[in-house]
Amino acid sequence: MAEFTHMRHLQDFRSPASLEFFNTLIANVRGPYSAIRALRPLLRASGDAVVVNVSSISGFTASGSNVAYCAAKAALDNISMSLGRALGPEIRVLSVSPGAVATDFVQGRDRAALETGAKSTPLKRVVEPDDVAAAVLACITHLKVSTGTTIVVDGGRHL
Repeated sequence: MAEFTHMRHLQDFRSPASLEFFNTLIANVRGPYSAIRALRPLLRASGDAVVVNVSSISGFTASGSNVAYCAAKAALDNISMSLGRALGPEIRVLSVSPGAVATDFVQGRDRAALETGAKSTPLKRVVEPDDVAAAVLACITHLKVSTGTTIVVDGGRHL
């Protein structure tokens, strides 16, 4: 969640402060887990439920805005995997993990910076919000035999 994510030097263990670290985990881990837990009866009753958590490649590259954000996204991916196993077959659970997306999410990262970064990826494309939305939609409509896994949407940035 953007309101709990702030750019910090990864080498600075004094930052983020304990409360900020805690809030990042609450927003990105406990929030989705609590929502899934509360909605579980309704999801099961639907007969074809799917939960798609929006994570980040920071969860497995450890190169995000700060240590807390990276840890929170790793935990969210793990919860998606664990719940994919626990809630099947009635509920599928997936994560979509974008890389740098063309939004104003990260202060100071403009279109030029995204285009420069995209040049070093295998697909040489800037990830657009519609690319992430298409991945979420694919999880729901096309990946009917997938659960507990992560769909990476980063143009190959993590490779």
